[in-house]
Amino acid sequence: MHDIWNPWHGCRKVSEGCQNCYMFFLDAQRDQDGSNIYKTNNFDYPLQKDRHGAYKVKSGERLRVCLTSDFFLEEADPWRDDAWRIIAQRPDVVFFLLTKRPERVAAHLPRTWGNGWEHVFFSVTAENQRRADQRVPILLDLPFRHKGVMVAPFIGPVSLAKYLESGKIEQVISGGENYDGARPCHFEWVQRLRAECVQHGVNFGWFETGTVLVKDGRTYRLPGKLAQSQQAWKSGMNYIAKPLKIRLTNLLGMELSEESLYTPQYSHQNCRECGGREFCNGCAQCGLCERGNH
Repeated sequence: MHDIWNPWHGCRKVSEGCQNCYMFFLDAQRDQDGSNIYKTNNFDYPLQKDRHGAYKVKSGERLRVCLTSDFFLEEADPWRDDAWRIIAQRPDVVFFLLTKRPERVAAHLPRTWGNGWEHVFFSVTAENQRRADQRVPILLDLPFRHKGVMVAPFIGPVSLAKYLESGKIEQVISGGENYDGARPCHFEWVQRLRAECVQHGVNFGWFETGTVLVKDGRTYRLPGKLAQSQQAWKSGMNYIAKPLKIRLTNLLGMELSEESLYTPQYSHQNCRECGGREFCNGCAQCGLCERGNH
């Protein structure tokens, strides 16, 4: 996927949401150990260029960082400064950072951070109320220009109302749990969290139901991620109070025009009925769908 940058791979489980981690499951399917942490060969992905000398990641694209690890993982401390330097060289790209370790963040920001870099969007995971109450207060105090909460895997009811009142949270994204041992996601939890976001004018997304969905007292099993994202989209839960406005610039600090930025393409049927549509780069137009490999 062209919107993912994994500078390192592997992690350590730290909370309830890690119990059935998809990364550990997928690594096990390949006879690998998800607790083996290493720097990837794609470490410099945001700086890679094509044969014409142009960046492969275009101005205006959104990169989700460390989806197979945690950007603030302790074992990644030797590599993080280099990752920050790469991020600093692409102020024309939006970097989405997500962590279950917000208590480590303040001590591991770049020296030039100041009040935050405009092109970095920072979120914490809040898989249940316990972790929301542990992590979101730290999030609110950290110096980031753009902040969000990821309620995934959605394994227990979560209320964020008292945190949304701060006006500091721009986006809440949620999704159920997948793969082995997936715990149920209750549709009423999603509805309540969405209602809180609507009340406070915060963007809300439900990108997938998870493997086990409980709705109106009935339990549904949706083992395929395509079906999960389609059902999430059909639910109508996604709510955009206002599009994210992130000021992107060149290295001289000059703001880039909308016309010069990457425009997501949602050309395939899978994209048109995807719960995560509002939060990704769109279709990579790689042709895999047409060849049955999506």
